[in-house]
Amino acid sequence: MSDRRLHADDIVQHFKRELLSEEDAKANVYLYKIVGIAEHSETKESMVVYQALYGDFKMYVRPYAMFMGHVDKKKYPNVKQEYRFEKVKKN
Repeated sequence: MSDRRLHADDIVQHFKRELLSEEDAKANVYLYKIVGIAEHSETKESMVVYQALYGDFKMYVRPYAMFMGHVDKKKYPNVKQEYRFEKVKKN
């Protein structure tokens, strides 16, 4: 089993990257850089802070548990990726 812990500067891909055209894949669509892991100030829930490596390079935050969750295979039965986000480059 590989190490799935996230670290700042890891590069991850969203499972929908598998569904892209070759052109969009070259444009880094659905690739993200991990900025860090934050703690929600009130709930203490771990949150992933990440930045798109395409388009306007927008930054996002998502609960850690959701970020690390499995792909819904009922909704996306042909996707090979097991987890919603997976590392493509480790730091």
